[in-house]
Amino acid sequence: MEFVIKIGQFLLSLSLLIVLHELGHFIPAKAFKTRVEKFYLFFDVKFSLFKKKIGETVYGIGWLPLGGYVKISGMIDESMDKEQMAQPPQPWEFRSKPAWQRLIIMLGGVFVNFVLALVIYILAAFAYGDTDITVSSIKGGFLIDNPLLQDIGFKTGDQILKVDDTKIVNESDIRQHIIGANSVTIQRNGEVKTIELPVDFLGQLSSSKKRSLFGLRQPFVVEKVADTSLNKGVELKQGDVFNTINGLPATYYDQITPILDSLKGQTITTTFIRGNQTIERNLVIDKNGKLGIHSETSLNEFEKLGFLDIVTKEYGFIESFGVGANKFTGTISSYFGQLKAIFNPSTGAYKGVGGFKAIYDIFPSNWSWERFWSLTAFLSIMLGVLNLLPIPALDGGHVMFLLYEMISGRKPSENFLEKAQIVGFFLLIALVLFANGNDIFKAIFN
Repeated sequence: MEFVIKIGQFLLSLSLLIVLHELGHFIPAKAFKTRVEKFYLFFDVKFSLFKKKIGETVYGIGWLPLGGYVKISGMIDESMDKEQMAQPPQPWEFRSKPAWQRLIIMLGGVFVNFVLALVIYILAAFAYGDTDITVSSIKGGFLIDNPLLQDIGFKTGDQILKVDDTKIVNESDIRQHIIGANSVTIQRNGEVKTIELPVDFLGQLSSSKKRSLFGLRQPFVVEKVADTSLNKGVELKQGDVFNTINGLPATYYDQITPILDSLKGQTITTTFIRGNQTIERNLVIDKNGKLGIHSETSLNEFEKLGFLDIVTKEYGFIESFGVGANKFTGTISSYFGQLKAIFNPSTGAYKGVGGFKAIYDIFPSNWSWERFWSLTAFLSIMLGVLNLLPIPALDGGHVMFLLYEMISGRKPSENFLEKAQIVGFFLLIALVLFANGNDIFKAIFN
């Protein structure tokens, strides 16, 4: 069932982005009276799952879900239709249109991607607001269970104060600013320290088996004692918080688990916090190192008990425009930062480049419209930025040649454009194989 939910979100998001991106090319093409021969969701190599001709355009769904396309008459694209290009230019063809019209047609897909992301962020701010956790309120600091972070110098219990020179206010700020950062300022046992991140931190993180960063420590809050537990009959109440085991600190799972593993089959003296009281109970650990006590794991429950503060903001319709715009520009800036790191070999960030499996993995295993729209907005920005790269076969490649034509007054020859398209196509295939090869490598060796 988990696979069905994740693949459903993945395909719905991908289909929405592809159709709207291609619609961004289709609408200005039709507005400038340019003939569009095909409008396809997914690629129709050899055959189509569905197709129907309406007017001069064939609309269809291909079987290969690697993207989509519109075939515009008189345009040198991935179809490499040399027969058509060998004929004299016709008034309805792309190549017969003024350069400024061709530029608008080529930028239409990216424009729609950016507008879509902006609209989603605005409407999501209005519909869902923002929910975050203030870092200063997190009792007990962060959980550091990634060996990479431990080797760098982080320890469980660290409070995060700054990433580079940016003060960290909310938990989401860490994820936003850690990409490409050089240092993290922490507070440990009342002492402020700065931990330098290695230049290839992103590469090491991408290659490690564990890719978690700064997690929330899970306090052990009693929900109930299991009927099969050796401790059935011990008087504990829902909401009691573990405090100590044989005098050792034992509030969080990362403290409790190793203690229980070392005392299997023994009776221990524990203390719990109940309101303003400290109560003592003798408990028995079974042979598997378990107490048979179910724990409460709700963030809202942890907030009630004072372990953290959840900040929820709601926005009016007008206010959501500013909030959405800030998220939009912040996401674009962050993604450009990621691309900069990827194209810098010394960072090793290229090891984290992923393909369709990586995109599939970011969707949650339970259906959440809030999360779905957030991820779709991010993927729309990603698709827009990647399509702007000056690689022939991408929109950015066509734009590059059109700008050259508009500035110089000279149009590149069709022979040159055909060769550039071939080079760009193979470069694009290489990038796709590299990204999806990374996915396969990680699946096998991590």
